[in-house]
Amino acid sequence: MRGVVFDGKQVQVVDDLAVRGPGPGEVLVAIAAAGLCHSDLSVVDGTIPFPVPVVLGHEGAGVVEAVGVGVTHVRPGDHVALSTLANCGTCPECDRGRPTMCRQAIGRPGKPFSRGTGPVHQFASNSAFAERTVVKAVQAVPIPKDIPLESAALIGCGVLTGVGAVLNRARVDRGDSVVVIGTGGIGLNVLQGARLAGALRIVAVDANPAKAEVARQFGATDFLTSTDGVRDILPAGADHTFECVGRVELIRQAIDLLDRHGQAILLGVPAATAEASFLVSSLYLDKSVLGCRYGSSRPQRDIALYAELYRQGRLLLDELVTAVYPVEDFAKARADAEAGRVARAVLTF
Repeated sequence: MRGVVFDGKQVQVVDDLAVRGPGPGEVLVAIAAAGLCHSDLSVVDGTIPFPVPVVLGHEGAGVVEAVGVGVTHVRPGDHVALSTLANCGTCPECDRGRPTMCRQAIGRPGKPFSRGTGPVHQFASNSAFAERTVVKAVQAVPIPKDIPLESAALIGCGVLTGVGAVLNRARVDRGDSVVVIGTGGIGLNVLQGARLAGALRIVAVDANPAKAEVARQFGATDFLTSTDGVRDILPAGADHTFECVGRVELIRQAIDLLDRHGQAILLGVPAATAEASFLVSSLYLDKSVLGCRYGSSRPQRDIALYAELYRQGRLLLDELVTAVYPVEDFAKARADAEAGRVARAVLTF
């Protein structure tokens, strides 16, 4: 079968990939569509260290082909959106409703794929850049069949992370002010999360002025090409700032733009060894710097919620799919994504 494999030196679209069948508590999914997220590219450029060879992709949707023993919530033929969160469901963190903190879901890459005689790793417990993948049952969330799979694919990472950061981690309230630095796939979802939460002023910041229209479509009330003008709009600062790029200088700006009791939420992913600096005294007025993993989401609950909001016309998905490529055109999709020509490139099988 076809898949996108990174061997540590180059990315190839191969046709000799194999995947094992589902074991107990697992689901075999035929992938229909998968979004190309910056995290996939971060594996390739080394920002996210990961063992190789590896099948890339982690933002997908498809149709259940088979289920393992003990799986009852989905069956063959069901449409599902996939999460990356292979949490155990039984540890203290899962029991507290914090599956993103499950230690079984972090840093334990499996090898359900093979090429020739050699095993191939699975990225983010998902590997959606393959015609078929095997995931834990908790990662396969049923969605209504009237949702296009090209759109549904984006729920599993971009929407969960961006909207979730607003609703679950920052807990933006009605009337709050929000600044979003970076309006790529994650930033656009932060914007619509802030809109859903009832934020009064939502300032989008992106160096590319061509992104103004789409930023406003997703919920921005204002658009700037740098943070220099934020204080003209919000003289006292913002209640919440979201850094969605992954650059340490922008993290500093996100902190500096906070009002009293404000929160800076970090969503961008810089290099693993990157360090950021800020004035310690700037935090004493009850300000906070918050990390956020995967939107502090509970995927079985949140994916179903976002799917229904989409069906009601309150959550934008189709508008995120700015370009669709057959998997054979991965190189073009990658080039367009890296150049910022698309908000989200979607690969189809």
